[in-house]
Amino acid sequence: MTTTLAHRPAAISGLTGGKQAPIMTVYPSISSTFIGKTLGQLYNCLPVKIFGIKLSHLLFPLPTAIIAVQVFFHLKIFGEVYVLTNRTMQIRRSIGNRLVREISLTDIADVVVKQEPGQEFYYDADIYLLDKTGRTLMSLPGVGRADVFRQTILEAIRAKTQVAASLATIGARR
Repeated sequence: MTTTLAHRPAAISGLTGGKQAPIMTVYPSISSTFIGKTLGQLYNCLPVKIFGIKLSHLLFPLPTAIIAVQVFFHLKIFGEVYVLTNRTMQIRRSIGNRLVREISLTDIADVVVKQEPGQEFYYDADIYLLDKTGRTLMSLPGVGRADVFRQTILEAIRAKTQVAASLATIGARR
């Protein structure tokens, strides 16, 4: 019985034999658009509650649902998608998967989450990837549960740094 090396697990976690591997893909919500943020502000404009539900949640979402659905489908067809890999953060086109922008994880020094007015209704926020000087390298608007995606980005950066250090140590032994 023979075994092939192709099916063996990586010796170092996160190392994929020189290949870039996707970790997480996030589609921006309608809160990444002006219309989505405006709808979010409308949905939260009346703080009065009836049976524990905001009055604005009862009055406005149903009549404006067609607008939200149109924005949603427009984003799915003509929008972008955020792809975190073991090496880079990428922005790609939704249809066709064409690469729009890419930065290396090693260039990212900090990941900042900022919630804009209107995004709180959707539990969304914008993510900013900063370099060592505090300059914004890339912004990811309208990320759902942005704190979770931020943590995943930070863990990917940490894993890439640890893998690079391990490989340097292994290389120094030779």
